[in-house]
Amino acid sequence: MSKSKKLFLIIGAPGSGKTTDAEIIAKADANITHYSTGDMLRAEVASGSEIGKELDSYMSKGMIVPIEVAIKTITNAIVNAPSDIVIIDGYPRSIEQLQALDAYLDLNASLELVSVIEVLVSEETAKDRVLGRARGLDDSTEVFDNRMKVYIEPLAQIQDFYTRKKLLKVISGEESIEEVVREMKNFIESKV
Repeated sequence: MSKSKKLFLIIGAPGSGKTTDAEIIAKADANITHYSTGDMLRAEVASGSEIGKELDSYMSKGMIVPIEVAIKTITNAIVNAPSDIVIIDGYPRSIEQLQALDAYLDLNASLELVSVIEVLVSEETAKDRVLGRARGLDDSTEVFDNRMKVYIEPLAQIQDFYTRKKLLKVISGEESIEEVVREMKNFIESKV
């Protein structure tokens, strides 16, 4: 029986910097593998696997990938990760995703969800970062507002679920990247 893998999930609004933070941490530490949900799905499609073909049939049409397929892709990536510590950003984005992962974790003793880190930024900061201070671009503002709405809708339930399990850690994303990375890295190290 191999040593159990430790999983950290990072959630945050668009523009919170969660992907960048996780990338920097993983690059600096060979024991940590980082996956972004979107990257994992794209890599699976590129691999030409059966799951990849199924994913492609949805993604190429801009449709949301069904939860069973998404969870299979994500858990495959975790299980096959080259390190024992895995950081995934951008998951869960919905209550269905949360429940699917939770059910999977209940069945798999080789995987431990250590913490869910929320990178918290104000909507104003998020908007400035995503739109690069270029306000008044209606289409990008609209896309941002839509992404923000999709992020915020299930957020209270996701926070509540992981708070009850004592797994939620909130980190301010308002500081410089260096500051946020330092805080996140220290927190992850304190948990492993």
